This record gives sequence, C-alpha cells and structure tokens, in this order.
Amino acid sequence: MAALDKVDTDIVRRMQQDGKLTNAKLANELSLSETPCWRRLKRLEEEGIITDYQANLDRRKLGFGVMAFVQLTCNQHDAETTQTFEEMIQRCDNVLSCHNTTGAADFLLQVVAKDLDDYSRFVDQVLRKLPGVSAIASNISLRELKASTRLPI
Repeated sequence: MAALDKVDTDIVRRMQQDGKLTNAKLANELSLSETPCWRRLKRLEEEGIITDYQANLDRRKLGFGVMAFVQLTCNQHDAETTQTFEEMIQRCDNVLSCHNTTGAADFLLQVVAKDLDDYSRFVDQVLRKLPGVSAIASNISLRELKASTRLPI
C-alpha cells in the first residue's frame, strides 16, 4: 500500500468525489498554493494511485435496464485458453467488471444489457462462445441499493 500523508489523502478523497475539480479550486480547498497542489496531484497520477478520470453515467437513462451478475465455470485452464478468454472479455463492452474468484465458479462478471432479450443474445452470442467455459449461472438484479466506485479513503 502506498504511504499517503494527510494532504495526499485529502487530494484523493476530493478528486474521487469530483473528478472535474480544477487545480485552483482543489488548492484553495486544501489551503495550498497551486503549484505544490499540482505537483502532488501529478505524483499521485504517476504512482498509479489515481488511474483515470471519468463521468459516472446513469445506465437506466441510457437504456441499460438489466444488470446481471454472471458466474462462469471453466473446464480448461491452460495458458492459451486463459489468454484467449481474457482477451475476449476485455473486448466485451457489456461486461463492466470481471473477477477471477474462489468458490464454485472461476469468474464473476457484472454485465449490463438493454433488456432481457438483449441479455439473452449476449449470453448466446458472447458468453457461450468463450473458450473453456463449461457453465454459466446468471443472477439478475431486481433493485440496486448501492452502486459506487469510491474507495473508503
């Protein structure tokens, strides 16, 4: 874990809350001058603590009404099959996250789709064609209680 002092922690916390925050406003909020604030922010980016900036979108307003959590079980674990599987998953825009997990399934995916028909097509045309996959188990979200990418800094 990277060692962050109080100022670094405050920068990360504020940037996580508002990625559009200007350096001038950030420096003002932290009672720093702009140059040292900018240097700290750049260092946090260069060290890979801050990896990206993006807008958070409302998936429903953009037509993605289905959120599914998909467990994939694989029957092949050789290097070539695994690499092909990982490359195919990286190219799937509907897959928001993919985790190699412990337990009964090998992978847990978070997937969005426009509706159930769209999700069914995704399963048939994408998931069933992934190399090494022997079982697919889907859980459709009925109601989202919390969604965040913010870490508890």
